[in-house]
Amino acid sequence: MRSRVLRDIKARQLLADNELTRQAYRFITRNETLPARVRHQAQLALNNMPKQSSPTFIHNRCVATGHGQGVLREFKLCRFQFRLKALNGELPGVKKASW
Repeated sequence: MRSRVLRDIKARQLLADNELTRQAYRFITRNETLPARVRHQAQLALNNMPKQSSPTFIHNRCVATGHGQGVLREFKLCRFQFRLKALNGELPGVKKASW
């Protein structure tokens, strides 16, 4: 596997592990009924979390090649692999258009 694919897998795992705590801290920081000190402490804790645990760090990659551009979300394949697999009939429900 390519290093970028391994890095993406690691980032997705870290995101899944820290998702609940991140959501809790975000809720606390945005809750205006709480004291400012508590909200500030929650913001500091949120800032100290790993960078890769943020959802914006995740980038869709092709599961077949690891390519990072032109990835179709529904199939998790880049456009070239999607075309090859569709023409070979490996993707259920996908056929070449003709009109």
